[in-house]
Amino acid sequence: MANPSCSHWWHAPLYLAMSITLAFIAVTTTKQSRSDNALPSGHRLAFNASRALRLHGGFHITATLLQISPELFFSGPESTVFAIQDSAISNLSIPPWAMRELLRFHATPSALPMEELFKKPPGFCMNTLVDDKNLVITKNDAETGSVMINNVLVSQPDLFLEGRVSVHGVLGPFDTILSPSCGFSNRSSILVSNATDQAVEWRRIVRLLSSNGFVSFAIGLNSVLDGILQECHNLGSVTIFAPPNSGFISSPSPFLDRIVRFHILPQKYRYIELAAAEKSSLRTLIPGYDLKIDKFSQTLAVNGVEITAPDVFSSKNFVVHGISRDFDVDELFSSSK
Repeated sequence: MANPSCSHWWHAPLYLAMSITLAFIAVTTTKQSRSDNALPSGHRLAFNASRALRLHGGFHITATLLQISPELFFSGPESTVFAIQDSAISNLSIPPWAMRELLRFHATPSALPMEELFKKPPGFCMNTLVDDKNLVITKNDAETGSVMINNVLVSQPDLFLEGRVSVHGVLGPFDTILSPSCGFSNRSSILVSNATDQAVEWRRIVRLLSSNGFVSFAIGLNSVLDGILQECHNLGSVTIFAPPNSGFISSPSPFLDRIVRFHILPQKYRYIELAAAEKSSLRTLIPGYDLKIDKFSQTLAVNGVEITAPDVFSSKNFVVHGISRDFDVDELFSSSK
């Protein structure tokens, strides 16, 4: 039998990384919170909610943050928190500042127990604690007892109800890109005002990436998208290679922009077309930095990185391929110094 003290050794890096993230969130939230407690008895309610989540199990990260940084979720006398399951949070690879914003995106300054959620029609929008970002009810079926918000199921309703505070469990993180039925953020409004179908489709791509497990890359692409659209006016067709759990979004903005562009081709290549062009070079959005198609075992690879999910999304102008990891970008960094 394996030594019990060693059977979960692989959890250590995860616990260390999450500890650092929790510490950052706690410190920054305390610094940015108001000197007066906006929510009467807020700390008591947060402690009770934290205890309820711990007793239920599977929500220890949110429980910890509710206890040490209630200001992260509460901004007034009413609040509803959508707690993300620990397993879903542990699969995210995003920097602490992004994690803080993601968690605040899962809190709304309204009292919404399931009884109230069932009364809201699909398309109903809810403010969050992140400026210009809303949540939308995408499915509501009182007969089956199922509610979906931003296409994510409320899996454990009414985990905690006390006063004007509700906590529900959700299977995974909500899509951080605003639903069109809720309107758009300031950044998106600028894009839509251009009246170009291409800009709208880029936003669809970002939403798709976010909702299909490419959250980190979606955040990175969204943050540099305005610059890409401003400089690349004639992008008639595009191929995107999307890595999961990318660590590059914590890079400084100029580097992040180059890294994202290195994963985009100014031409559409379906998987079958890439296979037919084996050993060819592919031009990226960074002049002079091409990608090379080769084989990886029985599957296709680009720059030595396996294409694990070909043709995840395809339209007239876009195609997205999932890849196993980021492309190596050392040359991009060295050339930009």
